[in-house]
Amino acid sequence: MQFTSEQRLDDGLLEREFTLGEVPGVLWTPESASAAAPVPLILMGHPGGLDRMRPRLVGRARRSAADGFAAAAIELPGSGERPRSAAAEQARADLQRAVKAGGPVDDEIVDRLVLPLVDKAVPEWQAALDALLALPEIGGPVGLSGGVTAIGVRLAVVEPRIAAAVLFAGSFVPRVLFEEARQVTIPLHVLLQWDDEGNDRQAALDLFDAFGSEEKSLHANMGGHTGVPQFAGDAAAAFFTRHLS
Repeated sequence: MQFTSEQRLDDGLLEREFTLGEVPGVLWTPESASAAAPVPLILMGHPGGLDRMRPRLVGRARRSAADGFAAAAIELPGSGERPRSAAAEQARADLQRAVKAGGPVDDEIVDRLVLPLVDKAVPEWQAALDALLALPEIGGPVGLSGGVTAIGVRLAVVEPRIAAAVLFAGSFVPRVLFEEARQVTIPLHVLLQWDDEGNDRQAALDLFDAFGSEEKSLHANMGGHTGVPQFAGDAAAAFFTRHLS
C-alpha cells in the first residue's frame, strides 16, 4: 500500500488516498485513531466510480468517524480509471436493455456481468484489508457496508475478519450465490427500497431468506433506489455501533 495524498477535512477527519498495486482507494480515519488507541474499520462498498461516488462516501465516512470508526473504499474492477472489460461492457448493455424494456432480466446476463466482478473484486478487498489492518491506528473488528450485494455475499462467506455487514438489496445477484448466502453466519442488517426501479424485489426477499445468519433483519422502506430515508441510515449506523464497538 502506498499513500499518494493526505488532507485533514474541516471536521478533523483524515482523508488519505492510496494505491494497492493497480487498485486505487481512500482511507478515512477519525482524530481519535492512534497506535495507542486503534479503531474498528468499516469497508464501504459502492457501485463503481470512486471519484463519482466521493461526495456520498465522504458523508458515510463522516458518520463512521463520529461513531469512532475508520472507513475505507477501493475502486471496483472496470470502473474509474481501471481497464475496461469488453465482456463486462456488453453484459452491462444487455442488462440495461432488459431493464428498460420492462421485462425480466435473464439469469445468463446477470451471471456474465456479476460473477467475473465478484471473482476479481473479492481478492482485491481481502488484499486491501490485509494492508489496512497492518496500519497501527486500525485495529478491527471490521464491518462491511453497502456496495454490490453479490460482492458482499462472497466477502461475508470467505473473510473471517468481517464481523458484521449492512447490505443494500439494490443490485442483481446470480442464483449460484444464493447457495453461498446460506453459509453466511455473521449479523446482517439488510436495507430494501420497496419501489427500487432496477431491482427484483422478490429476488431480494429470497436472498434475505437464504442467509444463514441467526441475527438478520430486513429494513424495507417505500421509495426508489436513491430514496433511502435518513432514519434508515441512522439504524444501520446503530447496528455497527452494537457489533463493532
